[in-house]
Amino acid sequence: MDELVATLSELDRDKAVRCIVLGGNERAFAAGADIGELARSSAIDLYYQRRVERWDAIRSLWTPLVAAVSGFCLGGGCELAMSCDLIVASETAQFGQPETSLGIIPGAGGTQRLTRAVGKALAMDVILSGRRLTAQEALAAGLVSRVVAREAWLEEPKRLAREVAAKGPVATRLAKESVNRAYETTLQAGLEAERRALYLAFASEDASEGLTAFTEKREPEFKGR
Repeated sequence: MDELVATLSELDRDKAVRCIVLGGNERAFAAGADIGELARSSAIDLYYQRRVERWDAIRSLWTPLVAAVSGFCLGGGCELAMSCDLIVASETAQFGQPETSLGIIPGAGGTQRLTRAVGKALAMDVILSGRRLTAQEALAAGLVSRVVAREAWLEEPKRLAREVAAKGPVATRLAKESVNRAYETTLQAGLEAERRALYLAFASEDASEGLTAFTEKREPEFKGR
C-alpha cells in the first residue's frame, strides 16, 4: 500500500496524466489484507502502522481514478476499489466485506462507503452475512459504473480513462470534487460548492478553449490551465 500510494501520488503530480487506471489481474483485483499478518498484530501495532490512512490518501487524489476489477474484490480490496472514482467490473467480479467472519469489521471505509453506495439494507447483508455481490448485482445497486466481458477487464477501463482524459483537466478535477461533495455533505452546502467550482472552471483557459472550439466546430486542445 505504501508503494501504491507513492506511485499514485507521483502520477497525480504529473500534469501530463489526466486519468489513472488501477487494476490487479484477471483473477483478482485485490483479495484483502494478509490475514496471517493481522493475526500477529496488536491494536497498538495497527494504530502505529496507520494502515487505513493509506486509503484516505488515495481518496484525496486530484486526478480521476478508475478501478479495473476482475475476479475477487474483497475486504481491503473492496475498500480500495470504493476509494476510486469509477469502478469498471468484468462479469467475473465478486465484491465482498468478509471481515466479520474473522471476528473484526471493515476498517478502511467499508461500512461507510458501501452503505452510501448501495444503501443500508444491502450493505448490512454484505457486511453481516458475508454475502458477495456479483458484477451485475453491484451494477444494479450502484456500486460499479459499468460491467464488461471478462476479456475486456482492463481494456474497457483504459478506454474509459482515455475518454475522461480527453476532457478539460481543470473541469474534470472540479467536477470530481463537486460529486464527492454531494456524497459527503448536505444539498445546500453541495450546491454552494458547485457554484464556486463552476465559476472557477469558467475562469480557466480550458473553458475559453472548449467553448470557442465548439463554436468553431473543431476539437478543443486543453492545456489544464
